Amino acid sequence: MRLVIALVAAALLATAQSPVAAGSGNGQAAPESNAYTLGPGDRIDLRVFGHDDISGEYQVDGSGAISVPLAGKVNVKNMTVSAAEKAVKDALQPDYLVDPSISMEILNYRPFYILGEVRKPGSYDYVSGLTVVEAVALAGGYTYRADKDDVTVVRADDPKNKEREVSQDARIMPGDKIHVPERFF
Repeated sequence: MRLVIALVAAALLATAQSPVAAGSGNGQAAPESNAYTLGPGDRIDLRVFGHDDISGEYQVDGSGAISVPLAGKVNVKNMTVSAAEKAVKDALQPDYLVDPSISMEILNYRPFYILGEVRKPGSYDYVSGLTVVEAVALAGGYTYRADKDDVTVVRADDPKNKEREVSQDARIMPGDKIHVPERFF
């Protein structure tokens, strides 16, 4: 009987933990995807152990790269954090450092964008767990002309940039573009 209770307790503890993004230094929970990929606007903390001159905070630029001293521009667009660590290591290793030890974490996710019939369209900081209706609230709410039932989202990780109709409680991801259309009377 004790064994059964111990196994049930262990199972409950294992499922109760909520993962935090590898490198979400600000305590934000990870976006739902375990394979979050970096993109323009993400802010990262790069540590090259024993090399404070290279270590620091970097922002992924519009082309998807970070400028690392000695290595130059390193493309990290559409890479996971571990793949980006390897890309930086590979850029430093052949000519500058011998087997560098590197760690990287995401400090701030790229913003999301909301356009159309909201009071304050624009870009907003991503907050973990954000839904469409919460994003609209951040943008000052709907205008009186808004069609609340036909809101669309273009996902940042969609190479086809396809607009998808979403519900009010749909989750928003970093880099998403939300469009609130005008209703027709």
